[in-house]
Amino acid sequence: MTDGATDGATRLEGVEGIDLDRLPRHIALVMDGNGRWAQRQGRPRTEGHVAGEEALYEVTDAAIGLGVGWVTAYAFSTENWNRPAEEVRFLMQFNEDTLLRRREELNRRNVRIVFTGRRDQRVPERIIRHQDEAAALTAANTGMTLCIAFNYGGRAEIVDAARRLVEDGVAADDVDEAAIAARLYVPHMPDPDLLIRTSGELRLSNILVWEAAYAELLFVDTLWPDFTRADLFEAIREFQRRTRRFGNI
Repeated sequence: MTDGATDGATRLEGVEGIDLDRLPRHIALVMDGNGRWAQRQGRPRTEGHVAGEEALYEVTDAAIGLGVGWVTAYAFSTENWNRPAEEVRFLMQFNEDTLLRRREELNRRNVRIVFTGRRDQRVPERIIRHQDEAAALTAANTGMTLCIAFNYGGRAEIVDAARRLVEDGVAADDVDEAAIAARLYVPHMPDPDLLIRTSGELRLSNILVWEAAYAELLFVDTLWPDFTRADLFEAIREFQRRTRRFGNI
């Protein structure tokens, strides 16, 4: 738990039935359904992303209050570049604006911000600069870590780790899980215990392919903009009802 987590959790409503001593250390979020949410209401797809931001920060607020150590949010995947150019431009600008709006608030709340994903030529330099500024601003914070997966793909991460093994001259006999894990984008990230995907889709969509090998997977029908802290609490209850064996009996 993060500092002061138990006190924060006691102030949250709706946490009945949650064992605060068995919280998932790391929750990963595949925030799916923004476009469909907007279309069902006769709105442009972009308005779904705006509503999705509010859902993310409601869930983040609840996770902070509970004392969850890490939350990873899948903000933009390597496959998202295949979307219509207008939507890609919107998402680039929207993610940048969101970061600039929220980083001071998150810093005040003792949240550390980190980023995972490729930093290639497709990502505007100003966005990379803002990411670096947010990471530096919050680097010393000791509360929850919010990891933003941006231009991220799980297979790409493994490919890039393999390239680093070659660049580092690691001998074939020395390649093991630890050697690969040390070369992932965020080597100190704990593996996710719980991975939640919204909107009724039943797939991982290339998120944390290496790290989520033993994550508990939870697929819910709720579209992401409608996902609330109450949904997060129920997801944690479901997590705590499961028995994690990690290959053992």
